[in-house]
Amino acid sequence: MKEVFYPILSAFVNELRRIFRDPGVTVIFIVATLAYPLIYKALYWNEQITNVPVAVVDLSNSPQSREFLHRWNASPDIRLTHTCTSMAEAERLLRDQKVHGIIYFPRDFANQLADPLGQAHISLYCDMSSFLYMKAIYLSCNNVMLESMRNIQIDRYEQMGMDKEFAWALVQDAPYTETALFTPTGGYGSFLIPAVLVLILHQTLFFGICMLGGTAREEGLDQYSIRSLIGRSIAYFLIYYALAAILLGFFPRLFGIPHIGAIGDILLLMIPYILAIVFFSLCVSVFIRNRESGLVLLISTSLIFLFMAGISWPKEMIPSAWRYLSFFIPYTWGAHGFIHINSMGATLWQTRMEYFALWGLTVGYFALACILFYIKNIRNHDGATDRSSCPTGDRTLQAGL
Repeated sequence: MKEVFYPILSAFVNELRRIFRDPGVTVIFIVATLAYPLIYKALYWNEQITNVPVAVVDLSNSPQSREFLHRWNASPDIRLTHTCTSMAEAERLLRDQKVHGIIYFPRDFANQLADPLGQAHISLYCDMSSFLYMKAIYLSCNNVMLESMRNIQIDRYEQMGMDKEFAWALVQDAPYTETALFTPTGGYGSFLIPAVLVLILHQTLFFGICMLGGTAREEGLDQYSIRSLIGRSIAYFLIYYALAAILLGFFPRLFGIPHIGAIGDILLLMIPYILAIVFFSLCVSVFIRNRESGLVLLISTSLIFLFMAGISWPKEMIPSAWRYLSFFIPYTWGAHGFIHINSMGATLWQTRMEYFALWGLTVGYFALACILFYIKNIRNHDGATDRSSCPTGDRTLQAGL
């Protein structure tokens, strides 16, 4: 028993010593993991955009168009800041980013409304450089337009001789109560930050393990025994399980992000999630030759993992090849599982598909890491044997080559 557990314990202690003696890895593991959520929340602190400047081109200049603009300007989402005499003037303001939207009333707007068979048109132009501008302008204008359409239809029915109450009954839609599920504020931050929290755990652990692997390769201290694999994995798991408890249990409550799920279910989900990341990262670290390679992988994969997971972009819109590839990334299952439990109030059993998928990745990547470590260990042993069997001059020549 001593021969089995002592090498594992030795590898565990040595890996903890390497982590906390390496300032770069310590910053990535501890500081970056806890600081990134603060930075993201600061960026998305104001989840709703208000008073978006909009230009008006009202060629109709009628009471109906002015009433529409008066109602629209009462919305907190937009602010009518410029009145233009032509579309060319409004387009210049939009190009200069002085406004983020244009509303256009044609000359025949009032005449078309007066005609019982007429159909009036309003043109709305939105700045698509940020979908938040488009959302504020489009939704607020759409709400005012729907209300105006009801009033216009009632007036037309009254002109046809109908009673006002009967006309109102004809245009009144089915009564409903609007309830925003899972993101009550409707803000982008409440939607995105839970997925980002899980991504931070994935990428900082992935980056840190690759950095440690590259450093060991540069210094010639890399060890690839199975017992070393287990000991190092325990060290990474203990550190990141504690960080996951802080990040996913405390930060959503601190930031006011929706957190209606049970913290116990989240912690149970994090066990296979962190283990899957550890073994996935150790598999990749076998091919890392220097310390800087981890940074390249971090930069090149972060956005890819976020989009492939189908969180910030609908998974139905992702090509099938990328979607199938995402199934092998622990973040895909971890992000969906965490959002289901934390933001949507699901139980661990209700998100069992993600939970079992993470255990499957854990077992698969552990087996792959054992195979890669075994092959690497044999090659290192054979290389050391070859060098020791060479004469002194040959070894000098080999080192020079």
